[in-house]
Amino acid sequence: MGLSSFFEFEKYGTDLKTEVLAGITTFMTMAYIVFVNPQILSTTGMDFGAVMVATCVSAAIATLIMGIYAKYPFALAPGMGLNAYFTYGVCLGMKIPWQVALGAVFISGVIFIILTLTRIRTWIFNVIPNAIKYGTAVGIGLFIAFIGLKTAGIVVPHKATMVTLGNLKSPQVLLALFGIFLTSILVSRNVIGGILLGILITSFLGMILGVSKFPEGIVSMPPSISPTFLKLDIKGALNLGLVTIVLTFLYVDMFDTLGTLSGLASQGGYLDKQGRLPRVEKALMSDAVGTVVGSLFGTSTVTTYIESASGIAQGGRTGLVAVVVAILFLLSLFFYPIVKAIPPYATASALVIVGALMVKAIKNVDFEDFTELIPAFITLLTIPLTFSIANGLALGFISYAIIKPLTGRARDVHWLVYALAIIFALRFIYLG
Repeated sequence: MGLSSFFEFEKYGTDLKTEVLAGITTFMTMAYIVFVNPQILSTTGMDFGAVMVATCVSAAIATLIMGIYAKYPFALAPGMGLNAYFTYGVCLGMKIPWQVALGAVFISGVIFIILTLTRIRTWIFNVIPNAIKYGTAVGIGLFIAFIGLKTAGIVVPHKATMVTLGNLKSPQVLLALFGIFLTSILVSRNVIGGILLGILITSFLGMILGVSKFPEGIVSMPPSISPTFLKLDIKGALNLGLVTIVLTFLYVDMFDTLGTLSGLASQGGYLDKQGRLPRVEKALMSDAVGTVVGSLFGTSTVTTYIESASGIAQGGRTGLVAVVVAILFLLSLFFYPIVKAIPPYATASALVIVGALMVKAIKNVDFEDFTELIPAFITLLTIPLTFSIANGLALGFISYAIIKPLTGRARDVHWLVYALAIIFALRFIYLG
């Protein structure tokens, strides 16, 4: 069986050249994760090179499953927002070792697989209030953008006001601002790989100016994966106090993936007359398996990337697009010298721009219904201000479960929402 028949080129009105070019386009738009993910996770003490390998391998495996098993042109990689929560919320904020955090990611991935096999995952998605779904997306966008500004030195701590503007005369800060504006322009002009180009141009400029060093080479053998491979602590993650962390990884990836799949499926014309995505369970299984594999290799939760829309816009319609992306992620392993040389001030633009893209979800919140608006606002506000997605989710569920019934709309709330609100409240009471 040839590629054209396996991927059904004729059915989707495409050809080999179109699919390959679409795959390259998708990879270009999301390749920034190869630089950004190791920089974020290495802050926990994880080995930079090992995380880079884990990032590329987990992305390649998950995307390959999506392409061959689900046969959709959707690409996957460690999710933005979840990597920040892993680092700043769990490891640095709660002082939990990264090995234990990886164990929590593994458990959430296993639960993903079970929920997907039993088809419970889609049901859960449908009963969670839109206020919480969209509030979480916006909150994560603000969260990672804030981390980007903080990493670049644009925002710094202040005793009186907690945060303030950084030193705008600093070369790193100026380069970070340059990168943000440059990337904004590239993305606004729909330049393919705009975020990646912004990172590379800003890095190169910084190297020319002597702010950072040039890479020691271009290609090399991939770094060792041994510092993180199979170093997860599953037993430690089974501690009762980590239930909220596991639930947060589970929740965010569940809604991020389902929401992303819905948008991509709509753009690609895959939805049936009832608005359902054929083979949706196979698509969901891709990120579930990817998350488990990622935790074993040493990275945070793997999820479907909305950047896949760029490949679809280029005409990509089959799983071959995803196969091409997977191959390119594996080839990225051999460009470690370049990845290692990319400075944090250059990747700040990716965090800010991706954060801005996520904030678009605010338009889906019902501003006229205060019982929807206020829980959404509490969720999106507390995520960046407490530096924790878990805290924002918890307070969002609790506020929703309190406000709705006390305004005479108890029937609007599914029993699962009440159950989760109680779990989160008990967590605050007994575990702090």
